[in-house]
Amino acid sequence: MANLSWDDLQFFLAVVREGQLSRAARHLGTSHVTVSRRIDRLEQALNTRLFERNPRGYEPTPAGQRLIEAAERMEEAAGLIPLEQSAATGQTRPLRLAMPEGFDSLFSTHLLPAFAAEFPLISLELITMPQVLSLSRREADISITLDPVTSGPYRSERLVDYTLHLYATREHLRSLPPIASPEDLPRLRFVGYIEEMIFAPGLDYLGEIHPAIRAGVKSSSIFNQLAAVRGGLGIGVLPWYIAAKYPELQIVLPDRVRLTRTYWLTCHRDLRVMQWVRAVIGFLSARLAERGHELSRPLGHAGPG
Repeated sequence: MANLSWDDLQFFLAVVREGQLSRAARHLGTSHVTVSRRIDRLEQALNTRLFERNPRGYEPTPAGQRLIEAAERMEEAAGLIPLEQSAATGQTRPLRLAMPEGFDSLFSTHLLPAFAAEFPLISLELITMPQVLSLSRREADISITLDPVTSGPYRSERLVDYTLHLYATREHLRSLPPIASPEDLPRLRFVGYIEEMIFAPGLDYLGEIHPAIRAGVKSSSIFNQLAAVRGGLGIGVLPWYIAAKYPELQIVLPDRVRLTRTYWLTCHRDLRVMQWVRAVIGFLSARLAERGHELSRPLGHAGPG
């Protein structure tokens, strides 16, 4: 190991975690040819084969499996060097941050400029999650999720709560019979998620409001659902911090239907020992604590408009 280049080992770990040369190249900001060349050089230095190619991609050989632990120890040691100490060389650190679609709009609008200013040496990759990413494959370094991870070498911590409510346009509501309770809802048209594509239990909003409600207009995107509700196609469940921007929307049963969900931050325990990762987690926790009051509808608030 003493004669190995840490730079080459970074390429090795990227291939282990991504499973494909092209994906590892995107993660590292280089070409798949460069990745292949670095892996070849590492195999020549060790005089052993580190990967087997199969239909699923690149799988570590037994020798590759043995190298992972040593390479990750070197990665951990490198991560203990604070970002500011590498400023002189201009070295950047990639960070892949995965988050739900709604949270991504909040982050990009309100947190991203401050993040870029505070961490100029972090090369940020934002992933909007349409499904659960594989934590074991390290498809993301830090994930913002709707449910905590309770198993494996991961730790989840609560970031912030937010509320969701039933919304419809005023014009659409005028076309409906009076709605006095949740029992009046099943006969109405709803906008919601595609049931078999609900990737987190917390997204099953309609079933929680009333088990007989079925969506007639379905989308895996919360912003497509928002567009459908704003277009008068039905009633939908929307986060307060998103729907409150649109005065044409009205909350349905504001005193009877109020859903609370939580955003959780999940990270591998090996990454949490790194000072710069802890700094990022601290930034996210502090900034969301500052904005937490904007994510939940105050009790008694009439709603948009």
